[in-house]
Amino acid sequence: MNLAITSNGPGEFSGWVRPLVAALYEIAPETSVTLFFVPDDYATGREADVARAYFPKARVVPPGDYLRFALGRMVSGVPTSADVVLYLGGDLMHAARVRARLGGVAATYKFARRGGAGLTRAYAVDERNAESLARSRVPRERIEIVGNLAVDGALGEAAGKFAVGAGDDARIAPGGVVIMPGARRNEVASLIPFFLAAAVRLRALAPDLPIAFGISPFTEEAEIERALAAGGHPDVWGRRGRLLREPDGLWLEAEGDPSRFPVVRDAMRFAARARLVATIPGTKCVELAALGIPTLVCGPSNVPEQVVINGPLQYLDRIPLIGIPLKRAAVMAVDARFALTAQPNMDAGEMLMPELRGTLTPGYVAVRIAEYAADGAGRAAVAPRLRSLYAQHVGASERMARSLLGLAR
Repeated sequence: MNLAITSNGPGEFSGWVRPLVAALYEIAPETSVTLFFVPDDYATGREADVARAYFPKARVVPPGDYLRFALGRMVSGVPTSADVVLYLGGDLMHAARVRARLGGVAATYKFARRGGAGLTRAYAVDERNAESLARSRVPRERIEIVGNLAVDGALGEAAGKFAVGAGDDARIAPGGVVIMPGARRNEVASLIPFFLAAAVRLRALAPDLPIAFGISPFTEEAEIERALAAGGHPDVWGRRGRLLREPDGLWLEAEGDPSRFPVVRDAMRFAARARLVATIPGTKCVELAALGIPTLVCGPSNVPEQVVINGPLQYLDRIPLIGIPLKRAAVMAVDARFALTAQPNMDAGEMLMPELRGTLTPGYVAVRIAEYAADGAGRAAVAPRLRSLYAQHVGASERMARSLLGLAR
């Protein structure tokens, strides 16, 4: 099968593309995969490089080359045809454009254009998603429920399947806290310093609690260094520091404090043995729930104009003078519509993962982490409930892979 996939940011690649492509290569090693990374505000710019590291056999087309291809130009290494074109992130129009150039049948995951024009298969996460696709006038006989691909991505990473470092890391003691600050540029710039300040305070509150940072492979070391040197946005109250490159790996060190914290890249491998994880809303919350890991979700709105949102409202802050206040108001209005912000909480209809929202300080977050770390009974009660939320989704990547192979016959 010659498969072309369109995708965009780190969540879509790690949660959707990575487990599916791994399953395809396991079931049908001869599968030819071309990954088109499309321009997108959610992207980090590192997706193509990370994809090449994970899947050396795949053809990887970065956003700049994709744009030339989309405009009708020839791009070296891009095939002239495809059996299947699959949407796995970004704007749906990009998948339509790839199919217009390469041919083949069209498939999508989770989202579809209204009417489902030209779609041979629409893959759904669950029955609710299938109903949403049907309301978009995708013919019901073309909808197939496979499950949430991100669950297989999490289980695979936790088992070391997608390890970016060799072997175990003796710096990461079990039963500690793993902090995952996010991968988008604004998150790296402000939330790494924010969580570094929280980690310093947490170490003072709970000196025996091991603390590590799980920083995405989509984040370059130079980007981490710039964030630590600047200390983040003033309204986030982060802490300056530096990135240490030691023989045993990377460490974060806070300015004016002897504390230093180990950095790991394949965070799920270490989160699986942690006491708890502190992170922000996103795909990681579903992955952590699938592993049954108690998680504290921090959604700071200290600088709401930096938040990435869908649609034209994303660009409000670029309007001179009035843009930033308008963007702030829009983001806060969207946030107020949702009683819960972490996807597992939405799916459960209750707060299984404690959420911290609004204007947050590093000290407050540290206190809440320390309290949750000390609440053994609370964490023990929630872990199996989190795991059960997505148990039925295990194997989604294999189900979808086999279906795609069937489409190509």
